[in-house]
Amino acid sequence: MVDDIPIPLPAKPIRLIDRYRFFMRSQNMSYRTEKAYVHWLLRYIRFHDRKHPDSMGAPELESFLSHLAVNLNSSINTQRTALNALIFFYNKFSERNMEGVTPVRATKHRRVPVVFSHDEATRIIQHLNQPFKLAAQLMYGSGLRVNECLRLRVKDIDFSGNQIIVRAGKGGKDRRTVLPESLITDLRQQICVVQKVHELDITEGFGEVYMPNRLAEKYPQQARSITWQFLFPSITRSKDPRSDAIRRHHLYDGTLQRRIKEALVEAKIYKHASCHTFRHSFATQILSAGYDIRTVQELLGHSDVKTTEIYTHVLNKGGMGVRSPLDMAK
Repeated sequence: MVDDIPIPLPAKPIRLIDRYRFFMRSQNMSYRTEKAYVHWLLRYIRFHDRKHPDSMGAPELESFLSHLAVNLNSSINTQRTALNALIFFYNKFSERNMEGVTPVRATKHRRVPVVFSHDEATRIIQHLNQPFKLAAQLMYGSGLRVNECLRLRVKDIDFSGNQIIVRAGKGGKDRRTVLPESLITDLRQQICVVQKVHELDITEGFGEVYMPNRLAEKYPQQARSITWQFLFPSITRSKDPRSDAIRRHHLYDGTLQRRIKEALVEAKIYKHASCHTFRHSFATQILSAGYDIRTVQELLGHSDVKTTEIYTHVLNKGGMGVRSPLDMAK
């Protein structure tokens, strides 16, 4: 399944949503942000009985955002994302000043993230088969988000520099993170698997991979090179919605999420966890090892250190190190 390749747009878009998408792409916004902003615009329009947003203003915007907080009990982050999406639509796309919007504020705070202990993470990983095992090890060992992991290309594994290059992560930023030495052999083996799959595709008349930002036009030969192939190729080929070309994309994130859920059950770990829990666990483990929070911020790719600081609260769980009276010697 291909769900992270931008859908095609008409050369001269007429529909509002198509024009909005075209505008966001002209601003070099990530496709994930584009999808989120379109989602919130459509919800806003449907909430107001499909009125055109140009016929609405601050009162309608406040009403919708208050509905999220009061009726849907949305979190602070959800309401903030909706606000950012709609303010961007009005202020940037429609060029209408929509400052001073004062909805009822959401009060459902962000929860302290669930984390695995090292033993728990290891037990879960042991219940996974390749390539899902290696993907989980990279999320835990390098702090990758699930889609950052699955979008890795062969060229992003820098063995000589002992690092992994994350391209166009959250916010469209590139960053470097640690390459676990214990995974070097497995990563080399996975690249061998990729090479064999790629050779088969070439033999059968395929072998071209999706390249972002019109790079395929700039470097037409690179789309068939091994360096640009996904580190975790899909089992089957699929149709590119932009060009109708048949290509081999990366593994679908839903498949990996499902295998992690199954491994949780098999490992008898009863936490409300997901792929992202490995990333949370990476952060808490290296913080507990004494690394500076700024270093952790850089490895995780957080734009604001306040986002990283939430992991310090995880370290203080359990009574902040206080020993329970029940455990004290009599």
